[in-house]
Amino acid sequence: MKIYMVGVGMGNPKLLTAQAAEAVAASNCLIGAQRMLDCFRESRARKIAAATPEKIAEAIFSQKEPEPVAVLVSGDCGFYSAAKGLSRPLECEDVEYLPGISSLQYFCAKLRIAWDDVKPISLHAGEQDLLGTVTTSEKTFVLSGGSRSAREICTRLCENGFGDCAVHIGERLSYPDETITSGTAKALSSQEFDPLSVLLIQNAGALRRLPPVTHGIPDDRFLRGDVPMTKEEVRAVCIAKMRLRPGQTVWDIGAGTGSVSVEIARVLPGGVVYAVEKEADAIALLKQNQMKFGVPNLKIVQGMAPWALSDLSAPDAVFIGGSSGGISPVIDLALQKNPAARIVANAITLETVGAVLNCFNRLEMEQQEIVQLSVAKSKTVGGNHMMMGQNPIYILSAGGERR
Repeated sequence: MKIYMVGVGMGNPKLLTAQAAEAVAASNCLIGAQRMLDCFRESRARKIAAATPEKIAEAIFSQKEPEPVAVLVSGDCGFYSAAKGLSRPLECEDVEYLPGISSLQYFCAKLRIAWDDVKPISLHAGEQDLLGTVTTSEKTFVLSGGSRSAREICTRLCENGFGDCAVHIGERLSYPDETITSGTAKALSSQEFDPLSVLLIQNAGALRRLPPVTHGIPDDRFLRGDVPMTKEEVRAVCIAKMRLRPGQTVWDIGAGTGSVSVEIARVLPGGVVYAVEKEADAIALLKQNQMKFGVPNLKIVQGMAPWALSDLSAPDAVFIGGSSGGISPVIDLALQKNPAARIVANAITLETVGAVLNCFNRLEMEQQEIVQLSVAKSKTVGGNHMMMGQNPIYILSAGGERR
């Protein structure tokens, strides 16, 4: 069956390429969302309204008329399009992809802004990392949709320290009532916008907030108070033992000031870190350090493990810096959620080392390892440098994907 996958632009037929127009004119059936079909009211071809890949595929294979068929997709067929979900159902068919003008291209042209360095995300069909992208990108293009309206997006920006970012909102692009509004996220968070809207967010300070290529924040940069904190050199070894990959989910149990959580969140693109802490004063410091270091992918959970963990997403790695004696239940729950989770635990007493090892052995965890770390740092005394030793610590690790 001959199928044309046609990117029709935003909705104005004038944006259709000549090649796409010829394909539509040659087709006996047009399939797509009603808004796309409305662009071709004068066409005599049979029209079937279908928006999801499943419905579109069903409509294609129900055809009894002679081919060809044109599937109409919004914007460009390669940019957050239903065409992506049709690649497998149509893999045995004769499909020709005809690109169109995407809303990203059109909107940036209207704004006279280059788009080759824009980071695009879509909140229309799923939850992509809006705040993490804005944190590290000078320009972020957002496809809004559903409950994630333009106003709600601006509100989220304000709640996470991005209220001063410049935001451009394009409503009903390419239609006669097209509107473009610009202002700060704070100013636009009180306004209502059409559901058919896109946003371009400009964060001039993004490059200054890019995460380093490695972890290693000096201890004195964290707000600490009287809350325990895993020291810099220990953090480095613990994080290395987690063997993290982009997009993973991490639990930090007994997060304290959040030093480990912050370090991980800064170097874990597309991932999320749950910092679990029971003490109220530590929670306050966690929130302050989260804002200070600009890590919106750090989620703070107040409560005691393991009870506070039940509703969290399955972890790929778990760091246990402190659990008030409840290490075994934490590991049990983590492995129930993900049997391949990597576990890293700190211990300063031999009794805790024994408890962790017993748990590893009971669960028959592979790749067990113990590292004893002794750190000495220099202190200036008079005109000399004296090495001052810190308490030795045991770092135990096990589990994860098999090598």
